[in-house]
Amino acid sequence: MRLRHPTLIASSVLALFALSSNVHGGESVTAIKAAHVLDVRSGAMLDQGVILVSGERITAVGSKLAIPAGATVIDLGNRTVLPGLIDMHTHLTGDPQDAGYSVIAKSVPRITLTGAKNARLTLQAGFTTVRDVGAENFADIGLRDAINDGDVPGPRIAASGPAMGITGGHCDDTMHAPEYRITGLGVADGVDEALKVTRRNIKYGADVIKICATGGVLSFGDDPRTSQYTLEELKAIISDAHRLGRKAAAHAHGGDGIKLAVLAGVDSIEHGSYIDDEGIKLMKEHRTWLVPTLYLGDWLIENAEAIKLPAPLLAKAKVVLPQARLNIARAIKAGVPIAFGTDAAVYPHGLNGREFAVLVKLGMTPLQAIRTATLNASELLGWTDRVGSIEAGKFADLIAVDGDPLKDVTTLERVQWVMKGGAVAK
Repeated sequence: MRLRHPTLIASSVLALFALSSNVHGGESVTAIKAAHVLDVRSGAMLDQGVILVSGERITAVGSKLAIPAGATVIDLGNRTVLPGLIDMHTHLTGDPQDAGYSVIAKSVPRITLTGAKNARLTLQAGFTTVRDVGAENFADIGLRDAINDGDVPGPRIAASGPAMGITGGHCDDTMHAPEYRITGLGVADGVDEALKVTRRNIKYGADVIKICATGGVLSFGDDPRTSQYTLEELKAIISDAHRLGRKAAAHAHGGDGIKLAVLAGVDSIEHGSYIDDEGIKLMKEHRTWLVPTLYLGDWLIENAEAIKLPAPLLAKAKVVLPQARLNIARAIKAGVPIAFGTDAAVYPHGLNGREFAVLVKLGMTPLQAIRTATLNASELLGWTDRVGSIEAGKFADLIAVDGDPLKDVTTLERVQWVMKGGAVAK
């Protein structure tokens, strides 16, 4: 056998060394060190953890892992590192003041810029991924694309565009006098219209289809306990969404609306305020996710006067929101699958982490609550290959907090450091 020339052998060794130091063909390596790294899958806390990142992705995780020569080291000291958090129910283009008549005066350019502000606040709060479930005129889709293009900072967004609803129901425009003849962009009545609006939303970039299956709290003339769409309409919307590769989320407070949406094959029920035993049974049988939005009840009622919440809407809030906690507690105890959501916009963006403490008060352990915003949320999104845990191959979406969130879940209200896709955002 002929030996290679010594120079060629040396070159090969150097090339192999370069590959071992730079996992993805020349991309620089970042090593994040911290006293503790939470494995949300096992619940174990990895001490003296090291996370290696190349480009946007995690390449290795371990305790006292060897750091390649030349790597950039970020030493987080005594902090605890977790996966970037996921909020499955946001409205980034809205603010609390928009619950009243002031929203009428806001143009699409103005709400889009509001969205840019709130996207930054959300990311700074440690939420590196969100599902935005309802924005007029596709403003959330424009915001998603601007973030993806690097124009503005913000979380990864799965966007719905205009939420679908019936004429005069929640998700229609009910604040204008009849002579203006203004109807919400997502309004669709009957199977044919429902199919057309579903396909139009997808045409203009919707990642998920949002359906208003019952009345709501922050709308005039409807009752949160009553269903809006029929089973046939819901089946048409949801089956078409699934056929076209999208998931469907149903705003549903009332029992009948919850059951109809579950029977129609919806992926998640948002709010679930009046869920009953039959609804709980159906959701477990169909493995339909429940996205409760609970902390907003505290903030909204306490700040109703400051934001000039119209009296009829406040009256509904005082009835529905306390009832929701009782029913959601039963759903949690019964084992309905839960994904984290906040309805941020009803209260200020950036306070999303306050939802964790409410979940714990209703019977979850801190680890279970954290899983709702990591593993569970990524499963509902269909993004388990990208986000939701600190594992090789996932996006380097990471946060760090002081203290131990398994002992004090409120530490997640005070996120100290954020990385999204390998870039430090806070």
